[in-house]
Formats: sequence, C-alpha cells, structure tokens
Amino acid sequence: MTVLEQIIEAIQSGKRRQLKVLIEDAMEEGIAAEQILNEGFLPAMENVSRKYHMEQFYVPEVILASQAMQVGTTILEEYMGGRKLPVIGRAVIGTVKGDLHNIGKNIVIMMMRGAGFEVLDLGYDVAADTFIRKAQEFEADIICMSAMLTTTMVEMKKVIGKLVNKGLRDRYVVMVGGAPVTEAFAAAIGADLYTQDAGSAAKMAREALKERGKL
Repeated sequence: MTVLEQIIEAIQSGKRRQLKVLIEDAMEEGIAAEQILNEGFLPAMENVSRKYHMEQFYVPEVILASQAMQVGTTILEEYMGGRKLPVIGRAVIGTVKGDLHNIGKNIVIMMMRGAGFEVLDLGYDVAADTFIRKAQEFEADIICMSAMLTTTMVEMKKVIGKLVNKGLRDRYVVMVGGAPVTEAFAAAIGADLYTQDAGSAAKMAREALKERGKL
C-alpha cells in the first residue's frame, strides 16, 4: 500500500495522529502538498460520502473523518509555509427562515469542506435577504439552502425570486435539500441542484462548477 493509499485509509478511519505521520512520510518522499490533497484527501472524503450515502457510515464516522481532514489540512499548510491550499469554490449554506434544524446542514458543510470548498455557515433561521447579502460579501459560487419543515420550504422559492429580481440569478448555483424537499419541488422553484442526502452534496457541487467551467 502506497503512502497516499494509507493517507486515504487514515482519513476514512479518523486516525489523526497516524495521518500526521503519514503526511510527514509523504513529504519526505518528495510528494507535493497539492498531490497529497488531490490524490489522498479528496478521494478519502469521496469514499466517506459514498459510504454515508450507502448507510455504511453514520454521523459519528463522518465527523471523525472530517476532523482528521481538518488536522491534515493544517499540517499541509504548515509545510507550505502558511500558504493556503487551493480552494475549488465558495459556498454559503444555511437553514431557511423559520426552521431551526441544523444537523443535516452541518454534515453537508463537513462534506463540502472536505472536498475543497470554502464554506460560510449562516446557521439556521436565515432570511432570504441574508442568503443573498452573505453570498455577495463572500463572493460565493454556490448558495445552499436546507429545510426540514414543509412550512418553511417556501423560503427557498423566496430566495430564488429575490435573486432573479436583483439580476443575480445567473451568478450562483443554487442547491436545496432537506427531508421534505423533493427533486420535483427543486425543479418547480428553479433551483439548480437537489441533493437527497448530505453525502452527495459535495460531489454534486463539484460537478456543477465543472459544468460552469469554474474547475
């Protein structure tokens, strides 16, 4: 097993101390930080996403893997003299106004950060104008909205409507998800992406940016 394959396994298993040693070994072998990221970190988080989607991993395993990824990212940046690792895109994410659920959103955040996105967490009970204002301030590529209550789903439509009215709709990929949200609803309100579960969100976001020529 190569050191990169061992790094993948360490991240999936949430073994932070082992990961630190493996990154040091990789550096000693002359493997560049970007290669460790692209051929170690990203495949690991894609595996975690797939296993979460297939219910082979659950929230605790995802959290451990994400924590390992964060530790590994910090170590890589230290080796690079404090230079930040490449960011593939920026996203703002929040639970819509009137909804206080956070767990699903937080898992999406972990997945997207692990996939190389810079993510701004807006929290819960987020108003439509806040989504748009923060997306502009953060220079986001993607706006992600979550809802767990049927009664709050209408807020997603409100955000998209305001984007259209402000002439900003084409600037952002809009992703929606949550237990009551369906693909048909997403299409009806004009969202770009619908994710059935947190595990597939990062992969879909990457694919959307590729289609727009941003990757």
